Amino acid sequence: MNMKKVCLLLAFLALVFVAKSSAVFADDVTPTPTPASSQSVSDLQAKIADLQSKISSLQGQEKTLSSQIAVYDSQIKLTELQIQSTQQQINDLTLDIDTANKKINSTEKSLDNLTKVLINRIVATYEVGSSPSFQTLVASSDFSDFVKRANYLRLAQAHDRKLMFDTVQAKNDYANQKDIYQTQKKKAEQLQADLTNYNTQLEGEKQAKADLLVQTQGNEASYQQILAATQAQLRGFQGFVSSQGGASLLGGQTTCDDWGCYYNQRDSSWGGNSLNGTQYTLASDGCLVTSMAMIYTHYGHRDVNPQSINSNGGNFSGIPAALLRFSITANGVSSSRIQADIDSTLASGNPVVVGISYDGGGLPDHFVVFVSGSGGNYVMNDPFTPNGHNIDFRGRYPNVRIVESDKVVF
Repeated sequence: MNMKKVCLLLAFLALVFVAKSSAVFADDVTPTPTPASSQSVSDLQAKIADLQSKISSLQGQEKTLSSQIAVYDSQIKLTELQIQSTQQQINDLTLDIDTANKKINSTEKSLDNLTKVLINRIVATYEVGSSPSFQTLVASSDFSDFVKRANYLRLAQAHDRKLMFDTVQAKNDYANQKDIYQTQKKKAEQLQADLTNYNTQLEGEKQAKADLLVQTQGNEASYQQILAATQAQLRGFQGFVSSQGGASLLGGQTTCDDWGCYYNQRDSSWGGNSLNGTQYTLASDGCLVTSMAMIYTHYGHRDVNPQSINSNGGNFSGIPAALLRFSITANGVSSSRIQADIDSTLASGNPVVVGISYDGGGLPDHFVVFVSGSGGNYVMNDPFTPNGHNIDFRGRYPNVRIVESDKVVF
């Protein structure tokens, strides 16, 4: 081999080494699509905050019929705004998700096809650039021609590598965006559930206002009388809770057997929930609600729990509407409590809802469910006592007086 051929060979090898060792990276990353923000949502949230402040102020005023109506009106307006805000958020998310999914699906198909093409090109380029190395040398007419051919090959390889990297990077970016918008889709589903709850809440608030007007007939004296009676009953519940050391939440309290289900008002599944949207909770004032839920399960309605009853605003009366009515509806099933003799009712196989009082007054401080027994010796389900399933009544409450006893009819 003469010196000219040796020089050409060495120059070729140097160019191939540079071409194969140079890494080409893409500097640009596919921009992250961002869901369009809605100015109307921001406006609605500001109005919601203003109404919440107004309601707090109204609730701090002297309790009168007019102030209570103002609270209801503001609360109704607040819930309507929450419905509008939630619906707008759902609309925005739905539009963004639909647009993004169409773009992602289209891009993925294009990227798949482009990737296949690029892979074929790179394979072909490297086959030309590596296997027939001497063909390039032999095919060159002179050193200048050889350098041109080698530079072209090197640039083609670098270009294909950059295209390949950019394509894969773009595909990864859009795959990530698909995950992001799947999360947005779940958020939209949660907002839809919130919307359903707000609509139910709105119906309850409107019903509470209507009930107030019916109960009081627009008369301030009647309002004050109902207010006083409600406050007295709630004080009884609060006094009981205080005497028992407070209404801390509990876990894992529900137990079901052939009789039905035992529920505890303090169960963390619902104990922290507001009692019909009032400042009271199921844990502190939900003994009757929880007792009724247990009764429902005894009669086969095991889909009912305390929150099932609590979620229907029409089940409550009083000022505030925190007292359970004698006739209620849970999950579409209606029932009524009617006064009944304890022993004869238990003897017939039916449980009894019992109101007890520590001071012997006319209002119950607490409600429990008698499941069996007679002559003062009863087994009860106590919605307050931890794991109070099938426990001895007098052993738990030796110094109380029974002031109310009801059976439940459907």
